[in-house]
Amino acid sequence: MTDKVHALELFPRDIEAITAEIGMPSYANKQILSWIYEKQVSSVDEMTNIRKDYREELGNRLFFRRSAVVTTKHASDGTLKKLLAWDDGSKRTETVMIPTKNRKTACVSSQVGCPVGCTFCASGLEGLEGNLDVGQIVEQLICLDSTEISNVVFMGMGEPMANYNAVTRAIRILNAPWGLGIGARKITVSTVGLPVAIERLAKFDVPVTLALSLHAPNDELRKQLIPWAKFSTIEEILASCSTYFEATGREITLEYLMLGGVNDKSSQAKELAELCKTLRCNVNLIRYNEVPGLEFKRPETAQVRRFQDTLSKGGVNSHIRASRGRDIAAACGQLKREHQVTFGESS
Repeated sequence: MTDKVHALELFPRDIEAITAEIGMPSYANKQILSWIYEKQVSSVDEMTNIRKDYREELGNRLFFRRSAVVTTKHASDGTLKKLLAWDDGSKRTETVMIPTKNRKTACVSSQVGCPVGCTFCASGLEGLEGNLDVGQIVEQLICLDSTEISNVVFMGMGEPMANYNAVTRAIRILNAPWGLGIGARKITVSTVGLPVAIERLAKFDVPVTLALSLHAPNDELRKQLIPWAKFSTIEEILASCSTYFEATGREITLEYLMLGGVNDKSSQAKELAELCKTLRCNVNLIRYNEVPGLEFKRPETAQVRRFQDTLSKGGVNSHIRASRGRDIAAACGQLKREHQVTFGESS
């Protein structure tokens, strides 16, 4: 398998090179791309309009799936979550499909584990185990049946900007008409805030939505919650987000995870409102999904609404994100940890 190429990372030029090497006619290139990304076959044997001898040659060069589904959970609200094991099974990541009235959103991982180590998050409790490659990122959507996916968010395990090359190449495949054909405006990249990477993304020619995981209205609290906050101030991060807005015209989404008694006070809402005046943005208020073993608590709904009301009075457009899949280990990284504890496995 090591000599084969993951079909789900191929661009048209890659297909052209393979078919030229085999001696296949050029019209087969579009056929192969269609089989891979539109029909989403799991084997070259399913490519029925391609000659058998050519299929055998392609089979020597391509493989189509690298993951095995360890477990699948269905929530009462329709949310679907899968734990995937890669290659030899030692690396595991989560991927989620979240249905709403008008869309089906895939939440995908970009790394195995996470290097950031946010104190409230299950994903980074065991650190970073490695990056996912392009094909592994794209394959997550195939596992969720991408023919029904309308939106994609890079909000699963890992820091997308720390795996920049693989993430942006995967985005090209997700967006391309020969790929999965998902519009740029329907793809969101969430980051803890790496100014250099954000400014690099501003030059990327697929203008996706940028979401900043802020989670605190000042640097002192943010450093307590997010270890990587020591590398960049909020002012520096918001300046890079302004650069992104100026380059793309896309309003920034500020993700604010509300932790009961930690960052949900009215005074903190006023601080956040002041920050928002420096940037074209909207705010997503996210109620914390509690993680066993961590001390953080989910805030009361009334307190979240008071926080939102303070933002509104400060002229900030905000939304309280509906909590989805709470009955299936909803928080990122929980399903992986739950499966390890239940079955006595390590990953």
